[in-house]
Amino acid sequence: MSRIASVLLPMPLPEAFDYAEPEGMGLAVGDQVAAPLGPRLIRGVVTAVHDGAGHNRPLKDVAERLDEPPLPPGTLEFVQWAARYSVDAPGAPLAMALRGTRAPKAKPRRVVEPTGQAPGRLTPAREKVLDAAAAPMPAADLARAAGVSSGVVKGLIDEGALAERLIETLAAFDPPDPHRQGADLNPSQAAAAQGLIDLQREAGFGVALLDGVTGSGKTEVYLEAAAAAMADDPHAQVLILLPEIALTQAVIARVAARFGAQPAEWHSDVAPPARRRVWEAVAANRCRVVVGARSALFLPFARLRLIVVDEEHDGSFKQEEGFVYHARDLAVARGKIEGATVVLASATPSLESLRNAETGRYRWLRLSARHGAARLPEIGLIDLRQAPPEAGRWLSPPLTTAVAETLARGEQALLFLNRRGYAPLVLCKACGERLTAPDTDSWLVEHRYSGRLVCHLTGFSMPKPAACPHCGAKDSLVSIGPGVERVEEEARALFPDARVAVFSSDTVFDAREARRLVDSMAAGDIDILVATQAAAKGHNFPNLTLVGVVDADLGLRGGDLRAAERTYQLLAQATGRAGRRDRPGRALLQTYAPDHAVMQALAAQDRDAFVEAEMAERELARLPPFGRLAAVIASGPDAAQLDAFARTMAEAAPNADGVEVYGPADAPLALVRGRRRKRFLVRADRAVDLSAYMAAWRARVRPPGAIRLTIDIDPYSFL
Repeated sequence: MSRIASVLLPMPLPEAFDYAEPEGMGLAVGDQVAAPLGPRLIRGVVTAVHDGAGHNRPLKDVAERLDEPPLPPGTLEFVQWAARYSVDAPGAPLAMALRGTRAPKAKPRRVVEPTGQAPGRLTPAREKVLDAAAAPMPAADLARAAGVSSGVVKGLIDEGALAERLIETLAAFDPPDPHRQGADLNPSQAAAAQGLIDLQREAGFGVALLDGVTGSGKTEVYLEAAAAAMADDPHAQVLILLPEIALTQAVIARVAARFGAQPAEWHSDVAPPARRRVWEAVAANRCRVVVGARSALFLPFARLRLIVVDEEHDGSFKQEEGFVYHARDLAVARGKIEGATVVLASATPSLESLRNAETGRYRWLRLSARHGAARLPEIGLIDLRQAPPEAGRWLSPPLTTAVAETLARGEQALLFLNRRGYAPLVLCKACGERLTAPDTDSWLVEHRYSGRLVCHLTGFSMPKPAACPHCGAKDSLVSIGPGVERVEEEARALFPDARVAVFSSDTVFDAREARRLVDSMAAGDIDILVATQAAAKGHNFPNLTLVGVVDADLGLRGGDLRAAERTYQLLAQATGRAGRRDRPGRALLQTYAPDHAVMQALAAQDRDAFVEAEMAERELARLPPFGRLAAVIASGPDAAQLDAFARTMAEAAPNADGVEVYGPADAPLALVRGRRRKRFLVRADRAVDLSAYMAAWRARVRPPGAIRLTIDIDPYSFL
């Protein structure tokens, strides 16, 4: 046997498999190959090639080397690192890295071009064709360019004056111009931009926290850093990660305006053929700027030099299904592997990033004022105990008065409620039954637009029944609590002449529809926008001067350790939509807990005091950022079998200094899709290699076939 190739397959397998390299194939690390696995051929990536001398065990041959770009060394190293960090099979992140290859390659194009041979008879029409054939193009395009029929082109082909050939469709994007004039920066922005540029030129890899209030112009700052990176290195590539698909179109427009060329777009709404084009162009370094969602981090960059994580605090960067990871943390790791600078940008940074900035691990660049004449909005609290809404209403008198005054001035209002649908709970008033999804503990949410009850956890939906499914009572189902659809209904009733729209993932289905709604709001075609968090970040509405938060207490409920932090971040972002131009803004928060530390910090606009108090509590409990957490979720269809396995797993937990294991306990959502769920929570000191501990624990147990085990390093959900 000449050589052995280790091939990693994009499947839940613990390691790469060895195959024999056929004579003359000449495989190298990173090559994409087809390898046999049972009766099938599977696409995989070569992770090592070594001498097969002395290897006596028979191996299957690699079937073929695929005509695909190899994975660059940095991408392959990142995939393997991500698997170790997340305590998952390396095939899981590899599947994400190969996602762009799922669509077939673009077919070659048939084009025609002059041969230099003169036609037997040169008519005026033929002369037009030959004049128009300056570059290879399809015959039909050439006929249109010359203004003649396709028969004229065919005649020239038949006579040998034109020749047909097939050319590969090149995946490429127009090159950006880093020397194009950028926006005028104020002194604070200019200093921050220079700080990022200095970091890039000093160290290559480094992390900066770009900490600026809402409306301070963070995007313009990091675009200057991108311009410098591409000006310094003509092959440098830039990745801008965004938490919401709804934000991509706005950022793409700003990138295109800054560099005179459209960047690549990467997220779940991009069609597979377009993804294939982006993937190939990135691998070949014919695409220098990518704007995308968290999965763009796994693209095969040839020369990645700058990674921007915009709204770095946002929970949407955490992927909870499949391969579980946090894109912010993995962006820092990829930056280190590639020697790239990482910029974490936010008006409300995570406590983890703030702690790293305070201790000097990250460079801390601050923008403390809004750009231009804009000022931060005034924030007031409406105590719902003192000024409750009318019965059956959700907007208090002070808020409705403020909306009326805003509309009278010809300005816009945003009513913010981070809850989709019409009502979060449907209850039978005859028997008290709460409607839930089948085999799931999650309540069904009423959606009036579609007339359906929907489970936002599993995706199950059903028409709203006329009678209670439990007791059979007719007309007994009542809607409990508000969602954005119910707030919209109330706004239309209170302000019948106002133009009202809803911005949520149920009403905005893709990035372009989001852009259409944002443009309508920016153009003044909407008077009242009722929105979830989809509209609470990154958008600029020049005439929006009032933000009303319908239920400011919503995020504080439950046992999430980050509840206060998340609530502060979300409400600071939402209220920050007001007054972003020359008109002063105002925000009103409806709350039953006006004395809560989060509400007091928001009203005083004193983030530092809130952060200091929250940090002190976390440090006392040795919770992130002063400790590390990991979660284990075991699930199975049989409750007794799951209980037995959970006890076995608890007994198998390694003893280690600085590690505490809690559980097993029923998960708050103890039944999902017919599977019972048990949770463990692991707390570890910062000095502990938590991934290694979890990997050692995982290796000690062998789940029965029906039991699934998920490990979540640094969990954000505790359901």
